[in-house]
Amino acid sequence: MSASFSAADATHMARALRLARRGVGATHPNPAVGCVLVRDGQVIGEGFHARAGQPHAEAAALAAAGEAARGAEAFVTLEPCAHHGRTPPCADALIAAGVARVVAAHRDPDPRTAGQGLERLRAAGIDVAEGLMREAARALNRGFIARLERGRPFLTLKLAASLDGRTAMASGESQWITGAAARADVHRQRARHHGILTSAQTVLDDDPQLTARPASGAPTRQPERIVLDARGRVPATARVFTDDGVPRWWLVGEGASVTPPAGVEMLCLPGATPPDPCAVVQQLAAAGFNDVLIECGPRLAGAWLAAGAVDELLLYVAPSLLGDAARPLAALPGLERLADRVQLRWTDVRQLGTDLRITATPVAGQQEG
Repeated sequence: MSASFSAADATHMARALRLARRGVGATHPNPAVGCVLVRDGQVIGEGFHARAGQPHAEAAALAAAGEAARGAEAFVTLEPCAHHGRTPPCADALIAAGVARVVAAHRDPDPRTAGQGLERLRAAGIDVAEGLMREAARALNRGFIARLERGRPFLTLKLAASLDGRTAMASGESQWITGAAARADVHRQRARHHGILTSAQTVLDDDPQLTARPASGAPTRQPERIVLDARGRVPATARVFTDDGVPRWWLVGEGASVTPPAGVEMLCLPGATPPDPCAVVQQLAAAGFNDVLIECGPRLAGAWLAAGAVDELLLYVAPSLLGDAARPLAALPGLERLADRVQLRWTDVRQLGTDLRITATPVAGQQEG
């Protein structure tokens, strides 16, 4: 639905988006949402959704505005919800507060709302508009959007390599290819993702923790950890399963005989070994994951890239050469012709210390001869 928006509208929605970003990484499985209440051109209340189970952005903004909300305009980065969950419907709260206008960046893809919130507001006589800064708002919650619209989480493959595309020496030595600034950025990426997925081979080789460790030492949100282990080879004592209050997941094949440690959720992967990436992402979506960061070795990286399961590639490149005996970036199976290559599109390149961080997305459905 198209609507006409003023420069002031855009300013207020931009402010709501900045508020929403404060919740990124902490609201799973909910989206990150911001809300700004305006009356006579002045902001009278604002809020954002800080964590699942806590007040939604609209409720926080209304609480800040109090009685001044009557007759105000509400700028929300997502359609106000129309269903009862752990909190009551935000559409009802806005109606009860007597707001006069609601501007939503885009509709909520959750079928429990999906336009019903906006219709409920219109039925109450509230002026409703949608579509302002829609793409920016959708990008903010790309994992939530992917799970609700595509039935899968948004998957980002993270790799670190030398300039000649090598991830470790032939012996397996890899600490550290990249510098401190790049490694700090990886920890920030971990903190903003709902989960981190790794392979059994990576756990067996490196025994990683896969936690987010900020350079400042300040507390940060920890991602849920997921081990893809079709044959059940990972020991229950692996550090990735350490109980630190964060959910941990063990994805094993049907024939694997394992006993998960206390607090570790085990999911059974149907079908062949290695498992079909599509089956894995469906399991992750069913478990409520919005966005997942994949940290793994070349075999799993190549298989998932070849299967088209990766939405984004995050590559840290160090200004060094490791030689042709070192381990490759991705072991892509079955590539015999140039036309079979995995084609990427650069979306961002920036320098972090001495290294580069390259962000790219696979080009769907394109082959070039």
